[in-house]
Amino acid sequence: MKHYGLIGFPLGHSASAAYFTQKFAQEGIEADYTLYEIDNIDKVEELRGALCGFNVTIPYKKAIIPYLSTISDEANSVGAVNCVKVDSNGGLHGYNTDVVGIRASLSPFSLRGCTALLLGTGGASAAVESVLTELEMKVVKVSRRAADGVITYDEVIDEVIASTTLIVNATPVGMYPHIDDAPMLPYSAISERHILFDLIYNPSQTLFLRKGAEQGATIVGGGEMFRRQAEASWEIWNSDL
Repeated sequence: MKHYGLIGFPLGHSASAAYFTQKFAQEGIEADYTLYEIDNIDKVEELRGALCGFNVTIPYKKAIIPYLSTISDEANSVGAVNCVKVDSNGGLHGYNTDVVGIRASLSPFSLRGCTALLLGTGGASAAVESVLTELEMKVVKVSRRAADGVITYDEVIDEVIASTTLIVNATPVGMYPHIDDAPMLPYSAISERHILFDLIYNPSQTLFLRKGAEQGATIVGGGEMFRRQAEASWEIWNSDL
C-alpha cells in the first residue's frame, strides 16, 4: 500500500484526508492519506521514507523549500510549495498546484488589466499573486504589518475598495473553527461590481463571502480550488520525475 499525507499546523480544518480516502475507495486504489500535524518543519525529515508524496499547508509552504532536492520552475517562481513528491531515495521534489486551482476558480471572469486587493502575504498569497500577474492585474497587497509594497488593513479605506474589482482572502481568517471572523475591511464600500474570492473551503461560505454577498458582490469559495489542486497533486505523485 502507498502512503500519502498532509503536513501543516493546525489541521483541524482540513478535508484532504476525507477527499483522498473517498477517491481511493471509488477508484479501487490501495493507498491511504494521513494528516501530519507537525509543530516544527524539521519533523518533515521523519516522513522521507514513509510517504510517496504529501501536500503542504499553513504555515510551511515557504518553510519546506530548504528541505527539497528539486523545485519546479513554477513553484520556484511563486516562492511556495504545496505538493511534494518523494522519490525512491527519499528525495523531496516540490511543486505548486495551488496555482492550478486559482486559475480554474478565476477563469469564468474577465479580469485582465483590473486591480486586485490581495489579503495576506503567505504561501497561498504568493500563488494568487502569480496568477494575477499572469492576468496583467495590478495587485495591492494587504497585511497586518506594513512592509515594502504592502499596506495595512487600516489603510484599506472606501476609496481603495472602490478602485478594485477583485478582493482575494488568502489568509486563514474565517477558517473553521473561527467561522465568525472576517478580514477587517470597509464592507459597506463593496458593490455589485466586485468579485470576492476566498481560498478557504471550510466553511464553504465564509463570513467574508457572506458580507460581500450582502453588498451584491459576486462570491467565489475555495471548494473548486481545493479540488483542482488535489487532483493536480495526484497527477504529480503518479508521474515520472
